[in-house]
Amino acid sequence: MKKWLMLFLSVFMVFSLAACSGNSTSGESTSDSGDSGDKKEEEVTVRIAWWGSEPRHDYTLKVIEMYEKENPGVKIQAEYASWDDYWKKLAPQASAQKLPDIIQMDLSYFSQYAENGQLADMTPYIGDQIDVTNFTDNYVDGGKIDDKLYGFNLGVNVVGFHYDEALLKKAGVDSLKEDWTWDDYKEMAQKAKDAGIFADTGMKADVFFNYYLRTQGKTLYSKDGTTLGYEDDQMFVDFFEMTSGLVKDGAAPTPDYLAQVKGIEDDPVVKEKAVGIWQWSNQFVGLQQVANRPLKIQNMPGPNTSDGLYLKPSMFWSVANNSEHKEEAAKFINFFVNNEEANKLILGDRGIPGSSVVKDALKPVLTPEQVQVFDSVEWAEENSSAFDGPDPIGAGEIIEMLDSLSEQMNYGQLKVEDAAKQFRQQAESILSQNK
Repeated sequence: MKKWLMLFLSVFMVFSLAACSGNSTSGESTSDSGDSGDKKEEEVTVRIAWWGSEPRHDYTLKVIEMYEKENPGVKIQAEYASWDDYWKKLAPQASAQKLPDIIQMDLSYFSQYAENGQLADMTPYIGDQIDVTNFTDNYVDGGKIDDKLYGFNLGVNVVGFHYDEALLKKAGVDSLKEDWTWDDYKEMAQKAKDAGIFADTGMKADVFFNYYLRTQGKTLYSKDGTTLGYEDDQMFVDFFEMTSGLVKDGAAPTPDYLAQVKGIEDDPVVKEKAVGIWQWSNQFVGLQQVANRPLKIQNMPGPNTSDGLYLKPSMFWSVANNSEHKEEAAKFINFFVNNEEANKLILGDRGIPGSSVVKDALKPVLTPEQVQVFDSVEWAEENSSAFDGPDPIGAGEIIEMLDSLSEQMNYGQLKVEDAAKQFRQQAESILSQNK
């Protein structure tokens, strides 16, 4: 009896020790079936961060749910905030090398994060994890810096003339031709003035001067961001003589007049006091809704419109360099930009999508105004040139300075030739710090 009792106790102790050993091993399961252990080992958690309003948060969370349902081994952990809070939170994460795997990135911060080595080059994932079959090269290349893809474009905008066709006819112009020129524009502006209305509300100096330079084979900034991208100041003179001349002639409102415009509700186009407005495509729907009457989109004047036009990225999905799940991050980005049902939730909120298949799928569920925007961007995709890339460091200060010079020219306080010299001297002083 003693012999059998000793044998039983020995066997019991062996099993007890085995159980204790199994419980002390972190992250491992002692289940005979192995099901729960395999599930834990296979599951990947990917963090994603974005800024935006409540509607953006809501639909993005729904897209994440769709992805998780189709990919049961992946969990997406969402982190979102308002614009200001987003960047305040992101900066210390970047310093600590603890950025989320997927980051919504804006053009104003894009170069900084990329050049600091905080964003991964996504080129290896193009064609494998991210399908770009239905995207134009110009669209994809919008996220490149020095031939490395640091962000996948989530949508694009293009500049154009958004106008009221009834007011155009009131000015004595039946229609605007697709191949219209700056001379056609000036002629229309004169007719609008004669009819007692403005042609437009002016042009944002840096945006439209850069477009004009591009039609001449130049750019506002050099490729390396250390100088201006044009040498002949006559280009500055020609463009701003046109814009300030229209203000002087009364075809465009004075700065004093525009200072009284407190919001889109007061815009001269909304008030039926101007034929149209020069702006980005994503602003068209809002303008039309407030105006509450039919408006149209016209492409930019030429010559060389396709050289001047470019697809401006609205924002990007970037992958953090510190991410341990870059491939999984790329797979989610692919889902976001290519899945038709997901994009029926997104509805172009982050800019007009790049996939031709997605755009075709969305058109039946869009409003007529949204369709106009989609069509205008689609036209621009076939009639545009490569994006110049993100603005260089110091661009914000230069843009502010150019706005001030433009206002002084419009007031008649500064000669265009003198403004051209001042702009070159001050802009190149700022840009020289990038050398």
